[in-house]
Amino acid sequence: MSSRLDGIVDAIGREEVRAIARRYFISNGFDGTLTGIGITVGALLSGVDDGGIVVRIGLSAAVGLGTSAVWSVWEIERAETLSEIRRLEAAMLVDLDDTRIEHQHQAGRLVNAVASGLGPLIGILLPLTPFAFEGVAFTMWGATVASIGLAVAVLGVFGAYMGSISGQRWYVAAARMAVAGLVVAAVTVVLPA
Repeated sequence: MSSRLDGIVDAIGREEVRAIARRYFISNGFDGTLTGIGITVGALLSGVDDGGIVVRIGLSAAVGLGTSAVWSVWEIERAETLSEIRRLEAAMLVDLDDTRIEHQHQAGRLVNAVASGLGPLIGILLPLTPFAFEGVAFTMWGATVASIGLAVAVLGVFGAYMGSISGQRWYVAAARMAVAGLVVAAVTVVLPA
């Protein structure tokens, strides 16, 4: 167990693993957040009058998107790393099964899959929190507005983070990402009933 944990810590320390994990985390977090906005606005417009129902629907979406994110990245990275190992084996004329190189690739794959799954969970679950307090602190309308606000904030944080690591103006990158949340909310409102 200790060597596996050491391998994961080593993988997190490698820039190429962190770069891929960031991409998966932000991309799937973006998807999850926009899906969450669609769920919350759609629930309000459909006449759902219980915040608990919205939370359950959102949790179901989080399970689906989280599972998809982990599973797809695990399989994508498995195929890519196996391909890379096979190319190395052909170039080196050696079998790399159960070697340090193979273990490094496996640890990187695990880090990427976990990061990929965390993105949509955060993107959906955080904006759902106002619905847990519907009837206590919020009306359904208020919970929806608060949820959209939280979702736009999450998107802004994703954008600011990406802007800061790329040397862009973080607030411009934050605004570009946040606008997507407002667009989804607006489009959902004007969809035909």
